Amino acid sequence: MANDPKVTIYSAPWCAFCHMAKEYFKSKNISFKDINVDEDPDAARELVAKTGQAGIPVIEVGETTIIGFDKPRIDSALKQYNLA
Repeated sequence: MANDPKVTIYSAPWCAFCHMAKEYFKSKNISFKDINVDEDPDAARELVAKTGQAGIPVIEVGETTIIGFDKPRIDSALKQYNLA
C-alpha cells in the first residue's frame, strides 16, 4: 500500500469502539492512519467541522466518512475502494 493510507481513524485511547475498529482493520491486514483526537485538538476541531458532531470513532475510507464502528458500511467502503 502507498505511504499515504486510504483509511484514517479518528480515535482516542479510552474509546472501546475505536479499539474495535482498529482491531478489525488489523484483522483484515488493512493499514490505516490513526489520529488521536485527545492529543491533536486541531484534528478534533476539524472532525467536528466535517461531521457536525464530536463522536468517535470516525473512519474515513477514501472519500467515505463513517461515524461509529459500523461494519457493514466499513466493508462496503473497503470494497468500493478495492481495499477488501
